[in-house]
Amino acid sequence: MKLSSAVVGFAAPPTEALVDARWLMAFSAGLGETAFPHPLFPVCYEWPATHELRERSGLQRFNAQLVHAQHDMVIHRPPRAGDKLSIAAQVVAARSRKPGAYVVFRLEARDAARTPVSSSDFGVLYRGVALEGGERGAALEDPPAHSANLAKTASIEIAATAAHVYTECARIWNPIHTDPDYARAAGLPGIILHGTATLALSISRVLNFFRLTPASVQRVRCRFSGMVLMPSTLAVFAALAGKCVQFETRGEQGKPVLERGRIDLLQ
Repeated sequence: MKLSSAVVGFAAPPTEALVDARWLMAFSAGLGETAFPHPLFPVCYEWPATHELRERSGLQRFNAQLVHAQHDMVIHRPPRAGDKLSIAAQVVAARSRKPGAYVVFRLEARDAARTPVSSSDFGVLYRGVALEGGERGAALEDPPAHSANLAKTASIEIAATAAHVYTECARIWNPIHTDPDYARAAGLPGIILHGTATLALSISRVLNFFRLTPASVQRVRCRFSGMVLMPSTLAVFAALAGKCVQFETRGEQGKPVLERGRIDLLQ
């Protein structure tokens, strides 16, 4: 399969999302949290925007090969119940990687007053897909290397049903996370946990450990480096370094599944 880099620059019409209290509460509850909104809630309304972008740009045919590779989210202000958001989505980069084609989506959410709510660069890898037409656009920069010594702060027990619960609470539907036959046909060992679920759970543990509030989060960055099968146990390692938290999440073999995690806090 081949993916053309000519897709870079393609923008879909903005999608609309109505944020309600039920959605905000369900996302937090699915992570075992009672406080809301969770800092990573914007991924919920970003997903339909990326779906629309992939559908209109022709990328949807590669969907079974898609895995989340990187995320960089800026929270301009926390989303609130009653927000009517408009989410713009555009393809901003296509690069070649050894495992396949690497594509970056840019998403910007604004409220009814056109005030920015969140902005994200969403890097995905299309496994086994070759890029044709040459590389275009700038790759999403890696978060800075950790400057502090990380210490274990928490464990995360991932239940066998975690991906199904997250799917329904986040309203993010991708069958590689819920349909074993589909996942195996896509070349995966079985269903895997969403990258954003791993990130959200890690953020929750880090904030709780350092007694930080969700509202203190300004920016979240990370690189996904491994698949999370279910059930499993993850370990979060973190350090508070000034106005940011550096963290890494490791699987049962001690290998990172989430690298270069960074939470920038409000000044």
